[in-house]
Amino acid sequence: MPKPTLIAIVGPTASGKSALAVELALELGGEVISVDSRQVYRGMDIGTGKITQAEMRGIPHHLFDLVDPVNDTYTATDFERDANAAISDILARGKQPILCGGTFFYLDVLRGRMSPAPVPPNPQLRAQLEALSLSELEVRLTQLDPERAATIDSENPRRLIRSIEIATALGHVPKATPVESPYDWHSIGIDVPPATLRQRISERLDERLAAGMVDEVVKLHDDGVSWDRLVSFGLEYRYIAEHLQGKLSYGNMRTQLFFAICGYAKRQRTWLRRDPNIRWYPFPVDVQTVLKELSNYNSPEPFG
Repeated sequence: MPKPTLIAIVGPTASGKSALAVELALELGGEVISVDSRQVYRGMDIGTGKITQAEMRGIPHHLFDLVDPVNDTYTATDFERDANAAISDILARGKQPILCGGTFFYLDVLRGRMSPAPVPPNPQLRAQLEALSLSELEVRLTQLDPERAATIDSENPRRLIRSIEIATALGHVPKATPVESPYDWHSIGIDVPPATLRQRISERLDERLAAGMVDEVVKLHDDGVSWDRLVSFGLEYRYIAEHLQGKLSYGNMRTQLFFAICGYAKRQRTWLRRDPNIRWYPFPVDVQTVLKELSNYNSPEPFG
């Protein structure tokens, strides 16, 4: 019996994943599942780049606004559970699931390539860790699990905190044990030239600042999200929180945030390039070319 088909759209931040997901969903009768570790939090809209109702163009989107950013912690285990529930629901209604987002660790967990550690969040430990700097977190992880520290994204405070949490409970971060996926995956990558991507990142950042991204962070703090917690969410929330605390001028905040996002995009590309099964398409992606290749797919091996 053939496996159900899933489509995953991947690429660095600002590459146009959300727009392509909507285009394919309109053509294929699909629904979109967000693969983003920050878009699950309520009130974090502009900074995480949540797609708007107008941009959705009537296509249902799943896994937005699930938890409270003040105290709740959302893990890869939570995502695996919620994404599988959404996939089952979409397939049961005869629709095509399309996964889209930039948290590729979550996607690898869902695909069975990585295994989330069975360690529940430790609120007391997290509160202590959120007050530490990135360098302090990296030192702490190195002391607990030098092998994991050597491979982790050291610019991602939430990833560092989660790894310390796991290593504290288990003595180390367990290595992944791949399992066969129950789905037939078609991975579509958006390949954007570096100069074009940097320009898109810069323009998008200015658009989000003009749309009220700083005010969003002010409101989150007013609603009870601590400065340390905001910093732990990284990128936009980290640098704007530091600006609002008087640690960075507005201009320095914008400059440092731009370079941080570019660095994040570079790390995303590095992560994705290790996957030989992704079918890459040059930016801007021609949707009809993608649809043609999907319709001509007859191989027993996954499309991507």
